[in-house]
Amino acid sequence: MENFSSINVKKLKENLFHLLDDKWMLITAGSKNNFNMMTASWGAFGILWNKPIAIVFIRHNRYTLNFIEENDLFSLSFFPGKYREILKLYGTKSGKEIDKMNTPGLTPIFTENNGIYYKEANLVFICDKIYFSDITNEIPMAIKKQYYPDNIFHKMFIGKIKSCLKKTEEIR
Repeated sequence: MENFSSINVKKLKENLFHLLDDKWMLITAGSKNNFNMMTASWGAFGILWNKPIAIVFIRHNRYTLNFIEENDLFSLSFFPGKYREILKLYGTKSGKEIDKMNTPGLTPIFTENNGIYYKEANLVFICDKIYFSDITNEIPMAIKKQYYPDNIFHKMFIGKIKSCLKKTEEIR
């Protein structure tokens, strides 16, 4: 856990709404030999079944979907502002188009249970997948027209936050 310390999620002082909406996160899943990541700004944090959880939403046409479906762990990594261009790249290019595992700029760190996060991140959540479900057509028509005109819906994944890692210096 190079330059990271484990922290109780209830002790976090960061504004998670700001981090999600303005800073974005990198969702990563897979194994040391085969993983993928994607940038996301939709998600949620909370308590479910008396456990701290994170919720992510991944469209069915995203390459990362298979990785999160096939693995028990996924990570959510937040970065300082200087990594914005990399996050833009990972949000607009598919792992089918570019080799994200070997793109310069981010250094993966692997946990013993196939958790993957990045040396450059300043806040990381390692999550055990505990529930998933498709978002269906039962969406209000106004939302469907605005966000799903192509009828490519999201799949929701809920992960129990197994660990929260924070860079020793403060998030900027």
